[in-house]
Amino acid sequence: MTGKFFAFFLLLISFLSFGQNSNKSFTVKQISETPIIDGVLDEAFWETADGPHDFQQFFPTDSILAKQQTDVKIVVSQTHLYIGATMKSIGDQWVTPSLKRDYRASTGDSMSFVFDTFNDGTNAFMFGINPYGVRREVLISAGGSDLRGFNESWDVKWKGESKIHGDYYTAEMAIPLTSFKFREGETKWRFQAYRFDLQTNERSTWHRVPQGQFLVSLAFMGDMHFEKPLGKSRTPLAIIPYLNTITERDFSSEKGTTGLKIGGDAKVSIGNGMNLDVTINPDFSNVEVDDIITNLTRFEVSLPEKRQFFIDNSDLFGSFGGSRDANPFFSRRIGIARDTSDNSIENRIIGGIRLSGKLNQNWRLGLLSIQTDEDLNNKIASNNNTMLALQKRVFSRSNVSMFYINRQSFKDYDFITREQEYNRVLGVDYNLASKTNRWIGKFYTHKSFQPDDNVGNLSAGAFLSRQTRRFNVFTDLAYINEDFTSDLGFVPRTDILKSATSFEKVFWPKKGSINSYSFEVFPIITWRPTLVYKHTDHDIMLSSNFELQNQSRFGLGFTNSYTFLTEEFDPTRTDNGIPLPGNMAYHYNSVNAMYMSNQANKLSVMGESILGRFFNGNIFALDARLALRILPKAQISLAINYNKISLPDPYPSADLWLVSPKIELTFSKTLFWSTLVQYSNGDDNLGINSRLQWRFAPLSDLFIVYNDNYFVNQFSPRYRSLNLKFTYWLNI
Repeated sequence: MTGKFFAFFLLLISFLSFGQNSNKSFTVKQISETPIIDGVLDEAFWETADGPHDFQQFFPTDSILAKQQTDVKIVVSQTHLYIGATMKSIGDQWVTPSLKRDYRASTGDSMSFVFDTFNDGTNAFMFGINPYGVRREVLISAGGSDLRGFNESWDVKWKGESKIHGDYYTAEMAIPLTSFKFREGETKWRFQAYRFDLQTNERSTWHRVPQGQFLVSLAFMGDMHFEKPLGKSRTPLAIIPYLNTITERDFSSEKGTTGLKIGGDAKVSIGNGMNLDVTINPDFSNVEVDDIITNLTRFEVSLPEKRQFFIDNSDLFGSFGGSRDANPFFSRRIGIARDTSDNSIENRIIGGIRLSGKLNQNWRLGLLSIQTDEDLNNKIASNNNTMLALQKRVFSRSNVSMFYINRQSFKDYDFITREQEYNRVLGVDYNLASKTNRWIGKFYTHKSFQPDDNVGNLSAGAFLSRQTRRFNVFTDLAYINEDFTSDLGFVPRTDILKSATSFEKVFWPKKGSINSYSFEVFPIITWRPTLVYKHTDHDIMLSSNFELQNQSRFGLGFTNSYTFLTEEFDPTRTDNGIPLPGNMAYHYNSVNAMYMSNQANKLSVMGESILGRFFNGNIFALDARLALRILPKAQISLAINYNKISLPDPYPSADLWLVSPKIELTFSKTLFWSTLVQYSNGDDNLGINSRLQWRFAPLSDLFIVYNDNYFVNQFSPRYRSLNLKFTYWLNI
């Protein structure tokens, strides 16, 4: 009876709110000409081409046509999709964050085009361009419901140029049909276009998107009909070799090395919807350094994946479970291991394959297998890391997904215990997305297996959200058994039953400088099942947020916190410090304030401050960022994170500083230089990463990277390296 009720419940909510706006459409004409991509729309066929027009305002309102209109024409040849666009405004003060590819659209004037080539409202390709001809491309997954399904690390070859004509600019784009995946004989794609105009602070879309929804949600799209059916989609074979020479010195061990590393990737198209990625001896050195984070919690924090091999169709592998509490697959685990001192170090990847994409309209497949090397000096075993994922589309935009993960060592090591020989996880997820995106949800159950340990080991959860213009609510439940283990996942803590619920009311004034304001109640409560479901944590947050017409924001909040420490803990992480005692409850409150100016301004600021109690002491925290843009070629920023923790004697107090100045220069659209300095007295480290990048050919780069690290408490050198890395993207 319970199973039937649960199935009926899923069916009911999948069909809720399926009303849709009247659909917009246009026809893509077939041409035989090959235009010159120079940003000037002077070819004759642009005069008769059809395309999206009558753009709708999204900000500051969603009920009128855009005041600064956009006119787009789209045509197709046997090999390319061509886009010609004209963007009007009130003056010639066009803004771009830099001349570097893959900019963030909201930080400058920009135009973006979204293509749902399988018409499933789940995955899409995005291509964008700005007034200076700077390009970007993005893979959208999970229906585009939030930024977690917005992957800017994807790269593909295409052409685009722009030309400024005073108070308007034109753009011309040529995208090879091989850049997309689609079915042979297709006659229609779903389509959306959106634009940021910084001179008037207006945001507009072709197909109307209601305020309160994410701007690039795939629930709100029109149709582009092709005059003739499309032919077969076949992405060319891409070979991407690299050469990396590095000289480095570890001053702690007084060891220095110089080495040469050679390897590469290959991308092979299989059918109309599948990709096969192959990597041999990949190089994941610090060409792009991770940001340092001050972590005051008892739990691990996650960092984003930046390695290109893991990017395509990454949602097929990484979107299972709960991203905050129980993600069974986190690709950054591969290539990282713990040494004998329990420090994280690089674990060399020997090679791997990755098959992913669309089998047909309703099925998607993902298969990944990567072999890591052994490191006997650090007692690290060679492991095979494999994941199989299968996704079936159901209803309008929902899907059921299943996966199997296996991390296993196939060699006997005397330092590996029996329970460490393998770790396997099996699970199923149901992902709900209604047609108009008002209802979003997830329901999952996962189970892990290790040698002689097959009882229990469960992770389960449910998430359901309803989003409207004036009222948003969601609830998130997670249960993680104390024995649930996923070696390739991100599971900060086990043995929890956790509830998070949010109620937010949004107001939209018709007059004045405030565009919208909201009030939210957000309680997060955790219980420990092995302690007879003892209430061990909660954060009850009350907040108000205001968004102004000039796109600046500010907010105020109050948090009531409770923590029952089952084990001793030192939030300052002071060497030889006396930790707060375990088996004790702590009640504490805090207030916070936030302000963010329009991030598109030449000088922008953002900051958040917290003041209040912290466990049995006090805390004052400040997180601020100041950015100066010297358009269009330079950006200078300074990020400061300060935490003053005052605990009563004999527990340690601390002033934790994290200061990160950064300079980015874009000399042209092919030559870039950036330097990031990160000072952290909590990590006893001063790090310098300086990188010169020359993009000498499409998606082909020469990097010169200098890394330098110092101990700050005694200011002595820690680690130093110089990299010269060459990568070349060859299409065959």
